[in-house]
Amino acid sequence: MRTIAQHYADALADVAISQKNAETVSRELRDFLALLGESAQLGILLGSPAVSRANKHAIAQALVERMKASRTLRNFLFVVIDQRRMALLPEIQQAFEAQLDERQGVARANVVSARGLKEGEKKQLRAALERLSGRRVEARYELDPALIGGAVVRVGSTIYDGSVRTRLERLRARLESK
Repeated sequence: MRTIAQHYADALADVAISQKNAETVSRELRDFLALLGESAQLGILLGSPAVSRANKHAIAQALVERMKASRTLRNFLFVVIDQRRMALLPEIQQAFEAQLDERQGVARANVVSARGLKEGEKKQLRAALERLSGRRVEARYELDPALIGGAVVRVGSTIYDGSVRTRLERLRARLESK
C-alpha cells in the first residue's frame, strides 16, 4: 500500500523530471528541510491550523526567495501547505529521493571499511556493485576500525559482509559447534 507521502513524492518527481531539474529540486527540498530543522517554531507555524493559508504561503515564498530556490519548489510547498501535509515533508523528501533513484536507475550503497579506501579500490568496488545490482551505484564511505579488515556494504536491503571480524566470528562459531 502506498503512503500519502509517496503520492506527493511521485507527483514532485514527475514534475521535476519533466522539467529536467530533478537534482536541483532534490537539493532545494533538502535545504528547505534543513531550514525547518534549524527553527522548530517555523515548522510549527507552517503546520499550524491557526495560521492562515495566505500567511503560510507568504512565509514559504519568503523562504524560497531567501534560498534562491525554484518556482517548482515554491509551488510544491504551496500544495503541501494547502493540503495540510507539512508534517509529512521529511517523509515526502525521503520518498522523493528514493523515487528519483528508482527512475534514474541509481542504487545507493553504504560502504563501511576498516580503513580508508583508495580511489582505485573505490572504483573497483563500485564496478562490482554495479554488476551485482544492474544499476549505477553511488556510494557513501565510512570507517569502522572494529571491522579489523575488509568491508561491509549495504545496497538497499542487501548486505555484503566481507569483514574480517565477521569471518572470525563465523570461524569461532564453527569451532565451538564441533
